[in-house]
Amino acid sequence: MKKAINKTNAARLLSGAGVDYELIPYEVDENNLAADHVAESLGEDINRVFKTLVLKGERTGHFVCVVPGNREVDLKKAARAAGDKKADLIPMKELLPLTGYIRGGCSPVGMKKPFPVFFHNTATDFDYIYVSAGQRGLQLKLAPADLIAYVGASVCDLCQEDGL
Repeated sequence: MKKAINKTNAARLLSGAGVDYELIPYEVDENNLAADHVAESLGEDINRVFKTLVLKGERTGHFVCVVPGNREVDLKKAARAAGDKKADLIPMKELLPLTGYIRGGCSPVGMKKPFPVFFHNTATDFDYIYVSAGQRGLQLKLAPADLIAYVGASVCDLCQEDGL
């Protein structure tokens, strides 16, 4: 018998907007919150598993980058996407108070406040991708176009070249 999966806030928001998605549970390893562990647990291509990063531009403020799990965000490209000269990842201790999410469970859907969102351009290469459902151990599987439209994201190159 399948265990019932409790809907997260992100899932409730998507349901309310009529966005199709699946909630996919996976085994959490508290010592390894990396996206490659998530991909391995799901039996999926790492390029389909996206991580959600929160950055702060020096003038433009906070924004969100959603990048493939095996790639690193290029801070210069991210800053440029947000219309800034310089940006940095926020300190981990600011993540929960700012977004309502913890590390390893940060979703681009349903943050405390809406922030500008940018997806790495490879997201649109797939019919479906995974992003956190807003808690560790649960992923949203959905069409990237639906997610990008729902969060009002821009699509651009955000990653360092060496991650290919």
